[in-house]
Amino acid sequence: MAQSIQHIINLIPGRHGKNAAITPLEGGITNSNYRVDVHGSSYVVRVFGMNFQELGIVRAHEYHCTRIASDLGIGPEVIQFLPDQGALITRFIEVDKNTAPCVNITDTLQRIVGTIKQYHQGPSFPGHFSPFQAVRDYHKRAISRQVRFPDDLSQSLSLMDQIEQALISVQRVVPCHNDLLPDNMLHSGDRIWILDWEYAAMGDLFFDLGNFAVNHELTDDQKTQMLHYYFGEVRSSDLSHLHLMCLASDLREAFWGYLQSGLSTLDFDYMEYGQKHLDRFLTIGQSPAFKLWVEEVDTKN
Repeated sequence: MAQSIQHIINLIPGRHGKNAAITPLEGGITNSNYRVDVHGSSYVVRVFGMNFQELGIVRAHEYHCTRIASDLGIGPEVIQFLPDQGALITRFIEVDKNTAPCVNITDTLQRIVGTIKQYHQGPSFPGHFSPFQAVRDYHKRAISRQVRFPDDLSQSLSLMDQIEQALISVQRVVPCHNDLLPDNMLHSGDRIWILDWEYAAMGDLFFDLGNFAVNHELTDDQKTQMLHYYFGEVRSSDLSHLHLMCLASDLREAFWGYLQSGLSTLDFDYMEYGQKHLDRFLTIGQSPAFKLWVEEVDTKN
């Protein structure tokens, strides 16, 4: 293991020369993560990926939001923030992988929605997140990195403009996570834990819901049920808002993948990842339902 990683591990409080068992954790596609067991205690050492600033990540904001999530009882305890060493150390959360929320989503959906509402109604986060501005920023930065985009990109950006215009007057700004991938959610007993707050900021609550829905591949019935759990009712305008933000999430994810292909040194096919999300975005964005969602989202129904 690189000497810099060893140096970070040596900064864990209470280590004091004690032997540490170090295990790389799989699944990260931005950062490198390690489980470290020291004298009966377990930690996660998160080593920040290169060029993270180009992805819109502010590590001081990540630390602040992770602390808030921890205080709310839905995120891991923060042990140490080491900006000079490029790392964040948190308490390791012991869970059974077979009970992850994405495995039995129907059984855990209400608890997941309750957890999301908990931080939505909590203290404000630093910064502001817009998926549309993120796409524009990623596009510009990817071009500067000479990333090759697919031919149908202009059509994607035109659809994005329609979504952004439709949502201007209906956004509901709250603290948002903005990266609710299956690997960022853990289920332990009756608790849902949410990890990796590096994109967290103030934003439209429907982006969080759409981001969760599309990344967990919820069915239309499950999306409707999610809105019922969140609001106590399901309005057609809210359902349209959710569908449009599912699209915004896919487009943001696509451009994130394209930019990462020009940034990251991790062994991951970012171009394939981006193309998968862009293909889904275009398929749904060109469907008859898209026009209906754009028309309905700004109604009171």
